[in-house]
Amino acid sequence: MKKILLLFFIVGNGFFLCAQKTVYHIISNISYYNDSINKSDKYIAEQCKLDIYFPEKSKNFATIVWFHGGGLTSGNKEFPEALKDKGVCIVAVNYRLSPKVKSPKYIEDAAASVAWVFKNINKYGGDSVLIFISGHSAGGYLTLMTGLDKKWLNACGIDANSIAGLISLSGQAITHFTIRAERGISDTQPVVDELAPLFHVRADASPLLLITGDRELELLGRYEENAYLARMMKLAGHKYTKLYELDGYGHNMIEPAFPLLLDAVFQRTKEIKHIKE
Repeated sequence: MKKILLLFFIVGNGFFLCAQKTVYHIISNISYYNDSINKSDKYIAEQCKLDIYFPEKSKNFATIVWFHGGGLTSGNKEFPEALKDKGVCIVAVNYRLSPKVKSPKYIEDAAASVAWVFKNINKYGGDSVLIFISGHSAGGYLTLMTGLDKKWLNACGIDANSIAGLISLSGQAITHFTIRAERGISDTQPVVDELAPLFHVRADASPLLLITGDRELELLGRYEENAYLARMMKLAGHKYTKLYELDGYGHNMIEPAFPLLLDAVFQRTKEIKHIKE
C-alpha cells in the first residue's frame, strides 16, 4: 500500500510539475509606428513591424529587444532559439533596409521600436526597467547607436539611459559599411562620424557588453573596432563595459555568444530587482 501511495505521489507531482511549465505566447506583426505614419508611408506600413514572444501568466519579466543582422540590406525579424523558453520576453524587430532607404532611417526605426517596447511591455506583464537591447552584426550596430546616441530615443520620448543593458554581438563600432557605401566610401576605409557608436562614448551610458568573434576570423576589423570602443568607454569613465573575444569563431559567433548574453541579462535583472527592493 505504501509503495502504491509513493508511486501516486511521484506521478502526481510529475503532472504538477508539467502543469507548472511556463507557456509562451506569440503576437506577430505589430506596427510600432502610429497609424498616421503608416498611412503616409507604404514601406513603413509593410516593414516596420515587430513580433513579441512572452511568458504567459508571468509578471515583471525581463525583455530582450532583438535586431537581426544582414548588413542593413537584408534579413528578417526572428526569435533566436537559444533565447526562447528562458523566462524572458523576446521582441523581434524588422526595420527598413537599404537601398529602399538610406541612413539614418534604420536607426530611426530601431529607436521607434525600442520606444514602443518601453511604452507597451507592461500590457504583456513585462517590466519597463528590465528592457535589454541586443542584436548581431547590423543588429549590434543598431543596438549601439540606439543606446549610445541619446538623440534617437529622445525623439521618441524615451531616455536611452533607461535601457537595462546594451549587448552587441559583432556590431560595428565605426560608421557602418553600408552607410559608407551610400557615400561612395570603401568598406576598408574606416570612418568615425556622428553615425558611429564610437563618436558617442560617454560615462553615463547603460551597461555595455561587447562580444565578437576571433580577431583573425572576424569580418574586416570587427574585433579591433569593439576593442577600441571598450577602451574609449572606460577612458570616458564608463564603469560597466565588458568585451569578450570568442577564440576560434568567426563573424557568425552567435551560438556561443548567447549564453553570455543571457548571463548578462540575468545578472543585471537580479541587480535591478535588488535595488528596487
